Amino acid sequence: MPNIKGIFAASITPLQRDYTPDLEALPIYLDFLAHRGCHGALLLGTTGEGPSFSPDQRVAIFRSAAEIRQEWPDFKLLAGTGTPSLDETIQLTRSAFDCGLDGVVVLPPYYFRDSADSGLLSWFSEVIDRSVPEGGHFFVYHIPGMSRIPISINLLSNLLEKAPNKFSGLKDSSGDSEFAARLGEKFGEDLSVFTGNDRLISTALNNHASGCITALANLISPDLKSIWDAHSQHESTEMIQTRVDHVRNIADKFAPFPPLIKFLLNHSFEFPYWPVCPPLEDLSPASANQVSRLIDLA
Repeated sequence: MPNIKGIFAASITPLQRDYTPDLEALPIYLDFLAHRGCHGALLLGTTGEGPSFSPDQRVAIFRSAAEIRQEWPDFKLLAGTGTPSLDETIQLTRSAFDCGLDGVVVLPPYYFRDSADSGLLSWFSEVIDRSVPEGGHFFVYHIPGMSRIPISINLLSNLLEKAPNKFSGLKDSSGDSEFAARLGEKFGEDLSVFTGNDRLISTALNNHASGCITALANLISPDLKSIWDAHSQHESTEMIQTRVDHVRNIADKFAPFPPLIKFLLNHSFEFPYWPVCPPLEDLSPASANQVSRLIDLA
């Protein structure tokens, strides 16, 4: 299969004032990410507020995003399609591939949080068997802070054994550097691992990771791309990583990220001030004023 690797933005979703997706704005926004060095984008992940949208809205977003290929044919598109419903996840995953996207990033079924690895293996296997075409890329989304479901090395090994031509890897948003090292030690480059934490991109790359999928790639992708390029050329990433860490440390104080990023895209890059979908809320005026002083993206 063609390899997927590099710097991916966990893209925001532009919204209109009634909280419906701004489908005309999305390809324009993805063009911005491509110009700033991103190799691709993840649609409808956590930063993209994926669980807030209906299946029909998600499919419309897939179609809109695919328009970026007219200008950037090599720009990779992944989609978050995981829901607690097996059937809905299968339908969304099929739709993502039908719209021409390159792969999907799938949450575990996060309602039944005490499921054994054997149950999770059955669930993921059903999704892969019934919705991923030959040549499609299926990634597990490991974000235990949100899903409350940790993904084990054993589960990943069993998935790789069952579906070696469709199961490509995972987005690891655990923020656990030891887990990143264990992934590299166990799988090497047999599994495509994308770190979801900007602070860990150098560590992850040193442990055979394929790149990153992060919220801050919406804002600081040139620095993340510089880390990618330096690592590829066996050069030190320490200075750039320190700069990235500084921004991430500030951003973490204003989580969740969707309202923060949408504010900074407006403040620093003159995009419309897109709202976030409830229950998320826009930054308060006090927080916005503080962020604008602490994070300089000029």
